[in-house]
Amino acid sequence: MSEFPAKVSTQTSTAAGASGRGSASIPGLGSLALDPRFLRSFLGLLMAAELAFGLLVWALIASTAYQNIPAFGWVMFVAIFFWLVTVILFVTYLLQLQMKLYMIPWPLVLVIFNAAATVLYVTAFITCSAAVQPSSVGNPGDYNKRAAASFFACIVMIAYGASAFLSFQEWKGFGSNAATSQVTN
Repeated sequence: MSEFPAKVSTQTSTAAGASGRGSASIPGLGSLALDPRFLRSFLGLLMAAELAFGLLVWALIASTAYQNIPAFGWVMFVAIFFWLVTVILFVTYLLQLQMKLYMIPWPLVLVIFNAAATVLYVTAFITCSAAVQPSSVGNPGDYNKRAAASFFACIVMIAYGASAFLSFQEWKGFGSNAATSQVTN
């Protein structure tokens, strides 16, 4: 037993090429890489439009005195919630995390998310449009901001509807066959 300390090495090592500085790796996920093809895809373009116009919806509503009108509280909830979730999904696809988190059925997740976003944005658009009233109370510019928010809510609703359609097609595999989907995956 007296030989034991002489045979044990306490030296640690790091993997080759791991510097620890500037590395874009997350434990268990490996290195992250940007996917420029995603930004040029229909899904990427629609998500970018949903982010831009969704931000306009909640920024326009937030810049008015919406606290006195409960309908605009619902519009704010829908706009902010789906904007935040869309940011997370956009970053996930941009960094190709869906490939690393393969145990999640991403096409099905997108179908459910986009369908839910479409339905709730329909309610938000109708609510926002119905609540736009010219009033003498408050800032006269609030009418224009709320009307613009209604317009952009309609645009976002259409974008989520198109995303739901495209993600449904991807989920069902329309436009491909078993042989080509095996090769590309």
